[in-house]
Amino acid sequence: MLLGVVYLVAGIAFGALAGGSASIQMRTAWRLAAWLTSAAAFVAHIWDEQFRLRNSTFATAMHAALGAALGAFALAVAANLHAQWAASGNRRLLALALALWPALTAVPAFLVALGVAAGLARTRRSEEHTPAMGP
Repeated sequence: MLLGVVYLVAGIAFGALAGGSASIQMRTAWRLAAWLTSAAAFVAHIWDEQFRLRNSTFATAMHAALGAALGAFALAVAANLHAQWAASGNRRLLALALALWPALTAVPAFLVALGVAAGLARTRRSEEHTPAMGP
């Protein structure tokens, strides 16, 4: 759940910074910063699930995908609220976003997390089976 909040804050904060940019280059830089921040949070989540919590590959991928989907849902809620306050936007499409954004985020997030977690699990297993060097 914490990662969903991280994705929401990153999306809103970097979106506001990008929206206030004076140049296309700065807007692009802020959007890239948002993407990199979210990617770092996603990888940190997978690493935490694998090495600290020692969850299975499937559980790790599910938890990471659920965090990403929660963040997407929170951003869809924020977009709907913004459209209400600004009296703009297509309300029907924004209502659809409440279901579509989490689904469109969760599926690829699950697949990426599954691959990354499988690689980390393999690394973890090889480290556990490596004999310790004596003094």
